[in-house]
Amino acid sequence: MDLRIKRPEIRVLPKARRGLSALVEHAPEAEAFGQQLTKNLRPAFAWLYGARRRLATGGVAVVTVWLFLHVMFGANGMVVYRQKRAEYQNLSQEIDQLQKENNRYDAQIKALQTDPETIEKEAREQLHYARPGEVIYVTPAPPPIVLPAVNAAQR
Repeated sequence: MDLRIKRPEIRVLPKARRGLSALVEHAPEAEAFGQQLTKNLRPAFAWLYGARRRLATGGVAVVTVWLFLHVMFGANGMVVYRQKRAEYQNLSQEIDQLQKENNRYDAQIKALQTDPETIEKEAREQLHYARPGEVIYVTPAPPPIVLPAVNAAQR
């Protein structure tokens, strides 16, 4: 078994003088490159500086148009809001109608459980019950309408 520990290699950084001397040696080239770059870019910077108000106005206009479109047609925009509002009103009306129907059924159930007149009325209508001495007349069901068979191929 080998228990030796490896020592990390030590890097020797270049002396600062070497970096400074390299910088001093290449300074004229860097200065010439900077002058060439400024000479080429100066008209562009001048144009940008002169057009800064127009560019800012155009940018504000673009942001305004984008914001308007987002507010109107975005995921939670006005169009969707109006659709949701109409759906909410329809659902509210449907809930009110169902609540009224439920209340009517509750009243009918209570009447069938407690009111003797309602019980008698339902027994007479649905079960055709009668009191002694009464005669019930029941109309026969209308005969089913039979339509003549029409063959579409004969037309």
